Amino acid sequence: MALKVRGKAVEIMLEKDSEKKNISDCQECCHKTKERSDKEYQDLLHRLSRIEGQVRGIKGMVERDAYCTDILVQVAAVNAALNSFNKVLLANHIRTCVARDIREGKEETIDELVATLQKLMK
Repeated sequence: MALKVRGKAVEIMLEKDSEKKNISDCQECCHKTKERSDKEYQDLLHRLSRIEGQVRGIKGMVERDAYCTDILVQVAAVNAALNSFNKVLLANHIRTCVARDIREGKEETIDELVATLQKLMK
């Protein structure tokens, strides 16, 4: 299985016990993928980069022995940013993947969506 990174095929190699193993030989590694527009791709990566920076900032606060409530406020901000990311990703998923699958008669997509929503609402 080759991994596609922004439309380019990439072969991934693992090194274990001094011998190389090609991930493409692994049948259990198969997952669904989605081609995203450049705008969607950039928006999602930008959001994740901001969240990553916020988490690094929290780590720095802990390392500097910042006051607990100050850290908790920043953690709440990260949680809000992750929730916002999920909302954007879920909306895009419903507009594209789910709508396409329903048009193609793939009713199992509804069950998959319900299961996903149940996980998000825990």
